[in-house]
Amino acid sequence: MAEAQNIPVGSTTAGSIAVAAESTVATRMSAPPSFDVADFPVPHGREEEWRFTPLERLRGLHDGTATATDAGLKVAVEAPEGVTVETVGRDDARLGRTGAPVDRVAAQAYSAFTQASVVTVPKETVLTEPIRIAVHGEGGTAYGHQVVELGAFAEALVVIDHTGDAVLAANVEYVLGDGAKLTVVSVQDWDDKAVHVAQHNALVGRDASFKSVVVTFGGDVVRLNPRVAYAGPGGEAELFGLYFTDAGQHQEHRLLVDHNVAHCKSNVVYKGALQGDDAHAVWIGDVLIEAKAEGTDTYEMNRNLVLTDGARVDSVPNLEIETGEIVGAGHASATGRFDDEQLFYLMARGIPEKDARRLVVRGFFAELVQQIGVPDIEERLIAKIEEELEAAVA
Repeated sequence: MAEAQNIPVGSTTAGSIAVAAESTVATRMSAPPSFDVADFPVPHGREEEWRFTPLERLRGLHDGTATATDAGLKVAVEAPEGVTVETVGRDDARLGRTGAPVDRVAAQAYSAFTQASVVTVPKETVLTEPIRIAVHGEGGTAYGHQVVELGAFAEALVVIDHTGDAVLAANVEYVLGDGAKLTVVSVQDWDDKAVHVAQHNALVGRDASFKSVVVTFGGDVVRLNPRVAYAGPGGEAELFGLYFTDAGQHQEHRLLVDHNVAHCKSNVVYKGALQGDDAHAVWIGDVLIEAKAEGTDTYEMNRNLVLTDGARVDSVPNLEIETGEIVGAGHASATGRFDDEQLFYLMARGIPEKDARRLVVRGFFAELVQQIGVPDIEERLIAKIEEELEAAVA
């Protein structure tokens, strides 16, 4: 039903399938969700959900010592006609509907933000242009909250672009009405010293479709926690991710798909490339199939390409199944070094080594770049990949 692979020395890959006796949305990988910071003890790095994260580089986000600054962040939203964009206070009833924070940083962000941005696409509205949310850091510390809601049978594409320098903890919520279709592209193109920790919650309505494309390049430490749950049968979720981890960077993606409703689907594909000393990528993929989620069809996969010595990958897929009445469930994880045979094949046909390396890496990422669906973002990411590769061989 599932496969797990472990290839190189210096990488860790683990997989497991478990039949749980009791359901918990948190799963065994995290604490019970809560909006109260006090329900989460300050992590020390020995906890399962924190053991890969360099806590000393979070700049106080994990222990409450980080203080928000006035010049921390600027958020600008460009939306097509018919879309409502609002700035609301903490008491707005539309906040927090997709689920509670699952770690101390997310709970701290929820308790500390002063205003939230709510973007609403009315029911049966089909957008032909993307909604663009630009998040730009200006060197300070900030706590943020963003909500994107689609009414029944609405269709939209949202691009959230993170740039600049900031210490940011945030919660992002996606609410899909029945039959709605939402694609979200979240780009982390931070400056070298930025720290970004965020929880992304999606609540997928009956017969609705949610596609997430997470792209991570920049930042000193980036730790993202995408989560999906279903509000009705027939929902589908696709979670795609692309990351390029350079020397000294820590990039961590921790996913949970909670199949809490019958007859829903999910597909997870994340790919990463690493280069340079102390480049560290972490991918944790949790899929929980609850006892009531009969007819579930799910698969998750993570692939990593190690380009140089000194880089490290930790890849852990987990599958928890509480019912045998499913269509299918599986997972796979593999980490490998750059394929010298592919390189030799291309060079034997007259392609210079530098160009050959670029072609191999572009081919590795191609299927995920194509999922973005925004030409200018796709071109920018291809240029970013080539920029990273150029720096490695310079």
